[in-house]
Amino acid sequence: MTKLYGGFRALDDVSLEIKTGITGLLGPNGSGKSTLIKSLLGLVQNHQGTGCVLNLTWPEEVRKIRDLVGYLPEDDCYIAGLTGIESVAFMANLSGLPRTEGLRRAHEITDFCDIGEEKYRPVEGYSTGMRQKLKFAQALVHDPPLLILDEPTTGLDPDQRDSMLNRIRTLARDHGKSILLSTHILPDVKAVCDQVTILARGKVQVFDTIENLSKPAEPTLNVTIYGDNQPFLSALGTAGHTAQVRPDGTLKITGVGTDHVHRIWDLAAATGTAIRRLAPAQNSLEEIFFRAVSASEDHPHART
Repeated sequence: MTKLYGGFRALDDVSLEIKTGITGLLGPNGSGKSTLIKSLLGLVQNHQGTGCVLNLTWPEEVRKIRDLVGYLPEDDCYIAGLTGIESVAFMANLSGLPRTEGLRRAHEITDFCDIGEEKYRPVEGYSTGMRQKLKFAQALVHDPPLLILDEPTTGLDPDQRDSMLNRIRTLARDHGKSILLSTHILPDVKAVCDQVTILARGKVQVFDTIENLSKPAEPTLNVTIYGDNQPFLSALGTAGHTAQVRPDGTLKITGVGTDHVHRIWDLAAATGTAIRRLAPAQNSLEEIFFRAVSASEDHPHART
């Protein structure tokens, strides 16, 4: 997929696969996330590219694709003068559901989204958090197999945010939905996503599962001890292990995996060191994101 705005390549030969489950879409401002979403939905015209969405050819059958997608946009999209339940029922009717069935589904889905009695109030009086819930209900009302959620937790308080993420997780795990979650909140991605795509400067810099991305390049242990760490560090060095003291005092021991963790316990016992915590090290999503964005800045794509 390639998209130009004048001479600027907003999307530069972007290729990805959205599998069953939850795919996080990350990237700094201007990376191409919104353009990618709008392109998939046919809201902007692409200059080049082809694909398959839900067994339909993209972009030739983009109107049929839109019927099968639930979209939660980042910006507000309500009609003033309607109540919450009327807004959701209206979206159900636009999606092809008969009037009575659409109203039934609207009640069912607003309950799922925890809108409660607020569904009977005019939407222009909703708080930011309530408007997010309303957009979520509108995206779900026609029971689409693919959901595209653009910043769904914006404006939610911590409890509402956790509830929203739990609903997203439930839709993927229990109802088999494929979900593309675009967000700048990295903890949300770590909490619910199965795989991650990182866009920067219009290119896919990272596309992998959370599990694979979390694995360090070589086996590494994080160890926290009580008291002075110098005797333990000396013993590690003598045994041929590389250890680094992190700013928080944790020891990062490379070249030792969980299969040989007994060596660490033996060295601790020999030096009288009390280990408080020992766990396999994982790459942080923050570090992965920073490296991907930095790499794109080192090799910027051309402007034509």
